[in-house]
Amino acid sequence: MGSGCLKVTKYFLFLFNLLFLILGAVILGFGIWILADKTSFISVLQTSSPSVRTGAYILVGVGSLTMLMGFLGCLGAVNEIRCLLGLYFTCLMMILITQVAAGLVIYFQQEGLKGELSRIVEKLIKDYDPVNGEDKNLQDAWDYVQKQLTCCGWDGAEEWEKNDILINRSMTAYPCSCSNSSKDAEENTGFCRLDVVVNGTATSADWPVHKQGCVDGVQDWLKDNLGIILGVCVGVAVVELLGMILSISLCKNIHSEDYTKVPKS
Repeated sequence: MGSGCLKVTKYFLFLFNLLFLILGAVILGFGIWILADKTSFISVLQTSSPSVRTGAYILVGVGSLTMLMGFLGCLGAVNEIRCLLGLYFTCLMMILITQVAAGLVIYFQQEGLKGELSRIVEKLIKDYDPVNGEDKNLQDAWDYVQKQLTCCGWDGAEEWEKNDILINRSMTAYPCSCSNSSKDAEENTGFCRLDVVVNGTATSADWPVHKQGCVDGVQDWLKDNLGIILGVCVGVAVVELLGMILSISLCKNIHSEDYTKVPKS
């Protein structure tokens, strides 16, 4: 091929690697967000399933390596270094295989994650104690979920009847984060006292709370966020595949150019 085609391939590969660098930063950001977030539903997910934390570390690793490969690709393309382009191609192929494997694991773990999450939420509700500092982050995260999704419990408000503190109070209190009353609007955690109590006892049916469970809202949240993560990974995979094709093409072009420059005897 001519030098014109070589230049076009080189600059296309350079542009793809800039995009590659940006997408790698996005993947790295997702991984750091999952690990660092302690105030939203993601912290409940981390506790419910070790695979979520493992997946986050994989995202951080893949994102960092993707950014590094983007930099090396830009360097190899601009300076036309064949060995660097060969290393770039090999690393891209390894990253692509890793991403496909991670994507399949995430996809097939969704049902298992739902079951694990159900069990951890049931235990969390049963042992919920506003003065217990040990699990405060997890409890605050679940309160945040209930407040934001306007729901109560996993399958319904009646699950809170299993809470040890509420049992001791004869159900005359209820979780503030479940409340649908305007007077509890500023209360995001802990228990609120029931105003009207008949015979000193009550049930969840007497509480001014949302009756629907959080399971549907959580499922929608999982679908939306996992869809975004998988969508970004697919986008990166397409760029990686194009980068592999361009790097091989550039390697061949450089080889052909070098061969034509050898003086004939």
